[in-house]
Amino acid sequence: MSRGRKVAMGGGVGTIIMALIAIFVLGQDPMQVLTQTMTQSQGTAPAESPAPRSAAEDEAAAFVSVVLRDTETIWAEIFRRAGQRYEPPTLVLFSGSTDTACGLGSAATGPFYCPADRKVYIDLSFLSQLQRMGARGDFSVAYVIAHEVGHHVQTITGISRQVRAAQARASKTQQNALQVRMELQADCYAGVWASLADAKYRTLEPGDIDEAMSAAAAVGDDTIQRSAGRAVRPETFTHGSSEERMGWFQRGFRSGAVDQCDTFGG
Repeated sequence: MSRGRKVAMGGGVGTIIMALIAIFVLGQDPMQVLTQTMTQSQGTAPAESPAPRSAAEDEAAAFVSVVLRDTETIWAEIFRRAGQRYEPPTLVLFSGSTDTACGLGSAATGPFYCPADRKVYIDLSFLSQLQRMGARGDFSVAYVIAHEVGHHVQTITGISRQVRAAQARASKTQQNALQVRMELQADCYAGVWASLADAKYRTLEPGDIDEAMSAAAAVGDDTIQRSAGRAVRPETFTHGSSEERMGWFQRGFRSGAVDQCDTFGG
């Protein structure tokens, strides 16, 4: 990304593999994982780190904040063109753990969006872990943030509510399939943001989209299952395969149009 946004990603490394196995391999909903990990209050939101941030974590926090501001600008314009007003989510940066309206957030859950309080939670330790999972560069982090903002868009437009209602009447396999469509749409929304932000600010540099693709590939259900030493079981997918995640991000990026993100249409 341009405008002086390149940063060195570092800081403490959190352990997220067990949660990823629970979410991607066993097919659990991310919100269920959060609820199951709820314990006595260990923090507040916005959370303060129990120890001072490292210089690398401060740089990471600044980068995350810049990306979120960009998403606010782009989504506000999209909503304005549709005659609506965009209400951005609140960003919560934390280290270790923090209370949320969806349960206890921790490094074990990775970045997530909580629809109950409309906040995006980012544990800075995950940003280092993301690169250890095979994602490269700072735009891989931007992709993750834009994906979570995509879930916020789904919440305020009512898509999330409709999907949850459908899931309540569905079998476990059908619930997973609906969740995959939700996640792929958030990937597509992330691509739309990247496209429109680049058109407005000329933010992208050579290799940035490849970095986003590396992140999408790293968090595909099939890749996670193979990394855990398990057989690939599409019926347990809750986020989509690496190929699907990359494909929907690219579709959003190439079109720059929200109406091209109908993952429920077929």
